[in-house]
Amino acid sequence: MSKELSWSWQEFLELGEFETTRDFHCVTTWSRYDNKWSGVSATDLWQEIEQHLEAKPEAVMFHCYGGYTTNLRVEDLLAEGNLFATHHDSKPLTKPHGGPMRFVCHHLYAWKSPKWVCGMEILDKDKRGFWERHGYHNHADPWLEERYSYQEGPEDRKVK
Repeated sequence: MSKELSWSWQEFLELGEFETTRDFHCVTTWSRYDNKWSGVSATDLWQEIEQHLEAKPEAVMFHCYGGYTTNLRVEDLLAEGNLFATHHDSKPLTKPHGGPMRFVCHHLYAWKSPKWVCGMEILDKDKRGFWERHGYHNHADPWLEERYSYQEGPEDRKVK
């Protein structure tokens, strides 16, 4: 995708309201259960992006204030319940928790739920973000305990 898309904060919020209750898992072995999140559904935003795509992308890279990045394969981005959260437990997100908006990817470890998102790059090939370049697993499934890159299979080792 060569065209840059952008929305004002109000335009972004008007993409649709979405609410879900899900668990949240950190790579450091803690979990918080039954989190009520609300914001804009990842699939609603993707519908707006998809019409501008020239080819089917493999992944996205989130860019965040402070220079943090993390990658997600498109199928993980669009997994049921994922959203760009503006509220947690019915309260606006505070700055320490990523406010005013963070991406929440329920089915992967929390480093794949970046805070302070300021952009999303569409990638034709997957590439590693900050923690993935520093030894964390490229996928991050908590049920498979995909914490560190030494656990990756041959398919993941090809990602540069």
